[in-house]
Amino acid sequence: MLATDDFIILFLDLLNEVLTSAIVIVAASLLLYNLTKNLDNRVARTSAIVLACVTVAYAADAFIALEPTRNIHIATLRLQWIGIAFLPAALLHLSDALLATTGLPSRGRRKRIIRILYGVSGAFLAMAGLTNILVRPTTPPMPAGLRADAMFPIFMFYYVVATIVAFINVQRAKQRCLTRSTQRRMAYLQFAMLTPVMGLFPFSVLLGPGEEFSFWAMVFVNVANIVVILMLLFLAYPLSFFGSSRPDRVVKLELLKFLLRGPGTALVALVMMTFLTPTSRILGLEGEVFKPFAVVAVILAWQWSIALALPWLERSLIYAGEDVAQLGKLQSLSERLLTRSDLEQLLAAILEATCDYLRVSTAFIAIVNDNGLETISTITPAHSELSVEKLDNTQLETLLNNGNPLNGGHRNFVYWDNFWILPLYTYRTGDNAIERSVIGVMGIEAQNQTLMLNEDEEEMLKNLVHRAEQTLDDILLQEEMYAALEGLLPQFAIDRRTADALEYRPGHTRQIITPPHLPDFNTMRELVRAALRHYWGGPGLSRSRLLELNIVRQTLPEHDNNPARALRAILLEAIERQQPEGERQYTSPEWTIYNILHMRFIERRKVRDVAIRLAVSEPDFYRKQRSAIDAITQTLIDMENQTIHTT
Repeated sequence: MLATDDFIILFLDLLNEVLTSAIVIVAASLLLYNLTKNLDNRVARTSAIVLACVTVAYAADAFIALEPTRNIHIATLRLQWIGIAFLPAALLHLSDALLATTGLPSRGRRKRIIRILYGVSGAFLAMAGLTNILVRPTTPPMPAGLRADAMFPIFMFYYVVATIVAFINVQRAKQRCLTRSTQRRMAYLQFAMLTPVMGLFPFSVLLGPGEEFSFWAMVFVNVANIVVILMLLFLAYPLSFFGSSRPDRVVKLELLKFLLRGPGTALVALVMMTFLTPTSRILGLEGEVFKPFAVVAVILAWQWSIALALPWLERSLIYAGEDVAQLGKLQSLSERLLTRSDLEQLLAAILEATCDYLRVSTAFIAIVNDNGLETISTITPAHSELSVEKLDNTQLETLLNNGNPLNGGHRNFVYWDNFWILPLYTYRTGDNAIERSVIGVMGIEAQNQTLMLNEDEEEMLKNLVHRAEQTLDDILLQEEMYAALEGLLPQFAIDRRTADALEYRPGHTRQIITPPHLPDFNTMRELVRAALRHYWGGPGLSRSRLLELNIVRQTLPEHDNNPARALRAILLEAIERQQPEGERQYTSPEWTIYNILHMRFIERRKVRDVAIRLAVSEPDFYRKQRSAIDAITQTLIDMENQTIHTT
């Protein structure tokens, strides 16, 4: 019976080590998650302090489990009081931040009290770390530990009172919430905040010699550790919404993926390393020898399980009802979309296959635009250049109309400048497949003026040309989609922060701002960038939130009450304000901003052409273009503010 009791105590002690380390992993992971996501939000910052207290306290317990020397053991227990002493002030600080979120910020009194409490916590930490008046170390032959001393009842009173006040503050915040979802999240926080209080309170200093290693003490500690882990995860859920500008479901999905791939992976590896002891034998191998293989295997299996289960978890926990169909479409769109670089690589592969099959060394694919042909993919011998931009649309149309059918088919080819030119068509222009338009050409090095191919070569060339048509058509279609997205995305005005303003009770001193109003600078810059990209037409201009500006509304009568035309005029005026005095110069630094804005967006020149004209590299051009957009954004803000002040 004694051996069984010893085995149970040993198992409970080992389980305590695992759970303690698990708490450190979870708390530290959530702390890092908070620090990288919403650090500009007060609730996120104060919750990070609470998580830091939990991390420090349980990290000390995890270190003590490694059985250091007695002096190091005592020193670690004293350092553990960094988390214990500051937790009451951190909880009250968090409750104050939650109360301020609901529109009841401190008028100075609560802030002063919190600062005083941080000072009191620092004093208790000094007592625990430097003196024996709060806690005192045990003396040999008793096991290393700390026991309560004269000042401990005062600390316990401070700990309990601060916790009660924090609980009351969260209750007040809950009552001020206006929607059922925010009230539910606040209730989660109110309940979960009690867990660190119970988990970090130093109950062991109140126990007698050796009682912390008794059966019931170990059971209590393990149950408390399990509850702390669950409540930390429970605490992370409502806190992740504060300060986030993303939709709720995006926040949930990010948190789910983080917990599974971060703390989840660390926990399964920890369990495997802890329970594979040197005394165990698996497949005839000692546990210590088998451990590296087992840890790697369980991590791979865990990641594979996440990959399989994540789609089901998304549908079950995050998306529901008709959103499943929308999710499927979005995922399908993400899988189908390729970048322009990807599609250009595919065109290059098509050209390489064509050159290899027809035994030629040069080929190109060019796209048809308003200015003629633009080469987007070429295959040439080393150190040689190819340019077909000199062929304009009229010449191209004449050539193709006078071309010869390819083996009697519907596709004409022409001989031009030592190339066989084959047109590339799109069939998206009409419901009837016969209605087609030329979107580009494929040029193949001509061995003679007549394209002489056998039946197999003819069939292969048709297949390659068809693949080139599909790829080029996809490039044009995706460019249209990206242009539409670039114009539409900045126009969305509702985000998580906007929803927060509607879900919490406004404070007595908060003033309601009536539209139209200026968005923040970053949003304003995106709106300006989209409007400039769509300066001559597109949703970035016609549906822009910039149409709500006073400077635009006031100029409507001058532009036949056409909002898009008025906004275009305002943008042009803002660009003209960037123009320095004197004669225009293209390489002068003073003229850089004006030249970029005018040439790129008003004159609609290509990036390469503008960069060459300004004598700058393309990477340098993009940096200067960002500065130019910042400058015109600030100019528009100044113009709007001046209009508001004069009306």
